[in-house]
Amino acid sequence: MFITRRVSANAPLNVATPLDKIAPEETFDTKRVEPELPSSNGATAAVVSVEHGRGQWESYGDLETFQPGMFQIKCFNKISPVGLGEFGEAKYDVRTEGTDGHNAHAILLRSHKLQMEDVPETTRAIARAGAGVNNIPVDKMTEMGIPVFNTPGANANAVKELVFCGMLIASRGIVSGINHMEKLGAEGKAKERVEKDKAMFGGREIKGKTLAVIGLGNIGAMTAHDAEVGLGMKTVGYDPYLTAENARKLPNGIVLCDSIKKAVAQADFISINVPYITGEGGTHGIINKDVIDSFKDDAVFLNFARGELVDSEAMKDFLDRGPASRYVSDFPDDLLWDHPNMIILPHLGASTEEAEDTAASMAANTLMDFLEKGTIRNSVNFPAVNLTDRDENTVRIVVISEDSCGALQNVVDLLADAKLNIVQEIMKTRGSICYTVLDLDATCNGECISFEQIQEKITMIPGVKSSRILYGEAGTGYAKNLSGEYFV
Repeated sequence: MFITRRVSANAPLNVATPLDKIAPEETFDTKRVEPELPSSNGATAAVVSVEHGRGQWESYGDLETFQPGMFQIKCFNKISPVGLGEFGEAKYDVRTEGTDGHNAHAILLRSHKLQMEDVPETTRAIARAGAGVNNIPVDKMTEMGIPVFNTPGANANAVKELVFCGMLIASRGIVSGINHMEKLGAEGKAKERVEKDKAMFGGREIKGKTLAVIGLGNIGAMTAHDAEVGLGMKTVGYDPYLTAENARKLPNGIVLCDSIKKAVAQADFISINVPYITGEGGTHGIINKDVIDSFKDDAVFLNFARGELVDSEAMKDFLDRGPASRYVSDFPDDLLWDHPNMIILPHLGASTEEAEDTAASMAANTLMDFLEKGTIRNSVNFPAVNLTDRDENTVRIVVISEDSCGALQNVVDLLADAKLNIVQEIMKTRGSICYTVLDLDATCNGECISFEQIQEKITMIPGVKSSRILYGEAGTGYAKNLSGEYFV
């Protein structure tokens, strides 16, 4: 199918051939033509023609529910309605959990463990409403040229508040006290014994105590700041990757250390806030015997990051030898679950209505900016590229390629041969990915600019993974190089 449209995105849609009348084995020349409107400089914007859906329509999944002129968003898990409300109904066909999304242009999820069969060839991007992306095969998505986005900081306040809750629970005998009162209540002795038995659950205040924060990202920086400024604690921190942005969030009195062992050595409370990374140089078991042996005997360790960061055997040895020691975790632990000095919560860190709304809204806006403008923000595998709205008299081409293939010059040469003028050129790299954005002048006195052949030539350049033509028509203009086969 071929789609022709004026560059300006403000005119009404006129589909000549209804999509439900298209036979799966056929292609059609579907025209979308609008009146020639003068541009701001007196010239007339061009009409743009792109190819969409060559060959078998079965490759696009469910033809009957496909909505032309819209981006299809496939959701896994229950996503906050507040976040989904960010998608405008005019441009976005949102498929919630349990609804088929065979033509998905983007995927939005929370904890669903994404499988390759969940990702149709039409997928341009994946966003997780949350910080961690361990449930997404990021390396495979990078190979396929699909950016993966997350929402750093969206749940920071929720997790920070639970860290403070854990500190209070561990320092005041609250859990054991509650359990004891339930037992006395069942025996009918609560009023009789309450004053006598409260001495069994004496604790300590947190004001003036030292909190060590390992990992000073969004959550860690916020935790350190509020602990010092709001609770009157002393703070120390460790983060070899501390950013300038997060450094500005830290309290004035924080002492930064050059090792985890130094940070924890004099701490009464220790909070770890680092991502879980497997493989060589990763963070699996980063809180090991060597680090734990540096703890004070009565230290409270708080883990609201990931359970796998802690060596459970070494932690058990620590808890066994220190009757006042505590380990508070938001994750199950098969070894320590029944230890008297262990407090396990059912992964409540980001489980607040506010955090879920914020994360979903952030993920939705990130996807919209990428699909409509090409902006890359909060990606875990693509370079950051901040783009403004394209001028209404331009066409934007986005090319995703291997960093080492030198595709940009070939793209520029193809555009020069087609006598298309580049008005903006941006190229960024990250790891093996090269992300190129080219804005082309489309003031051609109303003539039709055909991108069918140009896009195919660009997409099939060795090393190119995919290309997009952004010209105002949602859901179209996407092409991929599938091991030498052209998919559009």
